Parts: sequence; C-alpha cells; structure tokens
Amino acid sequence: MSRPDPWSWLSDLGYGARKRLADLGHAARLLLNLLALSGPTLRRFSLVRDQIFFLGNYSLAIIAVSGLFVGFVLGLQGYYTLQRYGSAEALGLLVALSLVRELGPVVTALLFAGRAGTALTAEIGLMKAGEQLAAMEMMAVDPVRRILAPRLWGGLIAMPLLAAVFSAVGIVGGYLVGVVMIGVDPGSFWSQMQGGVDVLRDVGNGVVKSMVFGLTVTFVALYQGFEAQPTPEGVARATTRTVVQASLAVLGLDFVLTAAMFSI
Repeated sequence: MSRPDPWSWLSDLGYGARKRLADLGHAARLLLNLLALSGPTLRRFSLVRDQIFFLGNYSLAIIAVSGLFVGFVLGLQGYYTLQRYGSAEALGLLVALSLVRELGPVVTALLFAGRAGTALTAEIGLMKAGEQLAAMEMMAVDPVRRILAPRLWGGLIAMPLLAAVFSAVGIVGGYLVGVVMIGVDPGSFWSQMQGGVDVLRDVGNGVVKSMVFGLTVTFVALYQGFEAQPTPEGVARATTRTVVQASLAVLGLDFVLTAAMFSI
C-alpha cells in the first residue's frame, strides 16, 4: 500500500489557484466582449428596453417598500441621536445624505442582486440547460450579442433608477417619522436638506456608485448563468454563487469608491 504524498496539498493549491486565474481571465474576456458590443446593442434599443422593464419594474415593489422602512429607521435613529446635541432640525440633512451617498446605492444593489440577479442567472442557466444557446450558435446567432449584451445594459440603466426611487421613498419615510410623528419643524427639515446636499458631490457620486454596482451585479449574474453546468443542480449552484459574489463585490467596491470619491 503506497503512502500518501505529504506534498499533495501543494499541488492542490496550485491547481486551485490556476483554475481561479483561468476563470478570472475568462470573465474579463467576456466583459470586454460585452462592452465592445455596446454600439450594436444600443442601436437595437428595443431589446434593452425590454430588459429594463424586466429587471427594473419587477424589482420596483421590493425596492420601494425597503426604502420606506429604511427611511423610517433613519428618521427614528437620527432624531434620537441629534436630539442629544440640540440639532434635531438637521434630521432632513442626515436622512438625505445617508440615503443618496451610501444606503441608496448599496442597499438597492444588494436587493437587486437578490431579485434581478438571481432571475438573470436562472434564465440564462435554463437556456443553456435547454440547449437554446447552442441552437442559436448553430443558426449563426451569437448568444453573447443577442442574449447577454442587452441584459447587461438593461441592468446598467435600471440600477440608478431603482436607487433614485429607493432614496426618494426613504426621504419620504424619514419625513413621515420625523415631521408627522415626532414633530420636527418641516421648514427646518427641508431647508437643511436643500442647503446641505450638493448635487454634484453627493447625488452625483451616488449615481456613479449605482451605475458601477449595476454593471457589477448584472455581469456577475450573466457570467454565472452563462458558465453554469447545464443541469438543475448546476443552475441552482450558479444562482447561489450570484448572490454571494455580487453582494461581496458590491460591499468591496463601495469601500473603494467611497475612499476615492470623498477623499478628493
């Protein structure tokens, strides 16, 4: 009976690292291919429009309800914190900055990954399992150009719109709690918000974040569906990987973008 190789773990480590690098290279090539197809894709905007409706409209309910309750919580927590320092009139500014800078893009991206990202992965994975993508290739139709590219642009456009809805509904929720329920002066609530929120620095940075998150989440979902094993179990695993990888990517990119934007 042969002895186990004490250095087998090193070969396993090397094999795993090589496989991860190969996967990253394949994903990078797919992303560059999708970006190169931007012109032809946008010329057929009807395909992108359908994906905006599919990804955005079907995620609107959970985004709006989540934004409302996040606004409620921000209104309560912000009021009790600011009241200690006699600055309760700045509640509107606190709610608005928290939403447009951070919570709007980040929470929307996480919800988008859980709702739209999983739907994209399951859709592409089932098309692959049903050999629809292979049939398109047999008919000389590029599935990357016809299927993946419109969905990438649909997610990229839908994400900032959903983040704007989230922030707007959250501000309304903060107003209902702070002004209607607690009794903060409504003039101070809106005037502090209007004077303290900069359109370019605060709102503009939030829009840039939401666009980057939309591109990241949508691409992760498409890549996982496109590379999924053509079996029900493979599609289920790809859907799980989409949520995990997209959520971690959003949180990591949020730190990088925040450090880059607000340190200038």
